Amino acid sequence: MVININRDFCKGCGFCITFCPKKVYERSGELNKKGYEPPKAARPEDCSECGMCDLYCPEFAIVLEKKSA
Repeated sequence: MVININRDFCKGCGFCITFCPKKVYERSGELNKKGYEPPKAARPEDCSECGMCDLYCPEFAIVLEKKSA
């Protein structure tokens, strides 16, 4: 899976960081246009493709997409 984070949709709630069972995400340390700190996929290779981040993101800022063959 490819993890796509739309930084401008994010409001920095941290749900993706909290609910990811593999701890793939962490705070980026950078602010988006709205002044919120979006996450970054610090360990994408650890992703189990469970979809919890996509499911729990209230702003639809995280989208998991299947890799192209």
